[in-house]
Amino acid sequence: MERLRQAIMEKGHGIGNDIVQVGSFLNHGLDTGLLFEMGAAIAGHFRHAHPDLIMTVEASGIALAITTAHALDNLPVLFCKKSPARNQDEALYTTQVVSYTRGASYQMRCARDLLPKGKRVLIVDDFLADGQAIQGMLDLVRQAGATAVGAAVAIEKGFQPGGQRLRAQGLEVLSLSIVRQIKDGKLLLSED
Repeated sequence: MERLRQAIMEKGHGIGNDIVQVGSFLNHGLDTGLLFEMGAAIAGHFRHAHPDLIMTVEASGIALAITTAHALDNLPVLFCKKSPARNQDEALYTTQVVSYTRGASYQMRCARDLLPKGKRVLIVDDFLADGQAIQGMLDLVRQAGATAVGAAVAIEKGFQPGGQRLRAQGLEVLSLSIVRQIKDGKLLLSED
């Protein structure tokens, strides 16, 4: 997606050799026009799969999930929570996930009644690195007896194994842009 590529090249940078910093437009500050374009691109790619629910994890995947849901005729969005809250029902699906960015594990959870059996779920997130967040959501979908129809991300770190692992499992994965390497703080993108 050309507009996303331009934003990454103009506003993004690398930290060390493994952190992609794009907070000014994707996951801290939000370029809403770009997010709606990305949501439309994801919707166009996965419309054939007939999803009836968009799933993400808090917090930085929520904006892209909403724009995707909007482009798919206002589907509902379910975002998985990372920490317990007193207002959560005890009827939860849970799974243990390790966050690459935070370097810590957490229990991903979602209410059972919000993920009904038989739903066709499209997973949407901002990043794909090691694939742990998406693997966690896939586990929750399996626990519910629902079906994952695919996963879409704004940016995949192509130099990390998550995308390759998910595709090897037979999951259709759409990455709107792929960072193939970080070199001297510069993000080098794949051509495809």
